Amino acid sequence: MRYFTIIVLLIFIFSCKAKNDVPEGIIPPQKMQEVFWDFVRADVYVNDHLQRDSTRNLTLENLTVENLKMQQSIFKQHNISKASFYKSYTYYSNHKELMTKMIDTLIARKRIEKKPAGNSDRKLE
Repeated sequence: MRYFTIIVLLIFIFSCKAKNDVPEGIIPPQKMQEVFWDFVRADVYVNDHLQRDSTRNLTLENLTVENLKMQQSIFKQHNISKASFYKSYTYYSNHKELMTKMIDTLIARKRIEKKPAGNSDRKLE
C-alpha cells in the first residue's frame, strides 16, 4: 500500500502542470511580459515618434528598417532569438487565457511602477 501511495503521488506531481507553465521552447510568461513590453514600446516609438519627426523625413521603408533594428536590439538585450519570440507570441496568441493574463499582469505592474512614491489611493480620515 505504501508503494502504491508513493507511485500515485509521483504520477500526480509529474502529470500536473501549474497554470503558468508553458511548453519547452516557449518564453515563460514573466520574461515574455518584459520582452513584449519593450517590443510594443519600440513599435510605438517608430510609428508615432519617428514617423512624425519632420527633421528626419523617413519613408515607410526607412521606418520598417528602424523598427527591425529596434527589434534586434530588444532580442539581444533579452538574450532571445527572433524565432523564439515569434514562436512564443504565436503560442500566447493561440492561448487567449494566457495572453490575457500576461497582458493584464504587465499593465498592472507598469501602473504600479508609474505611481509616484507616497501616493496612495486611500483617503485620509
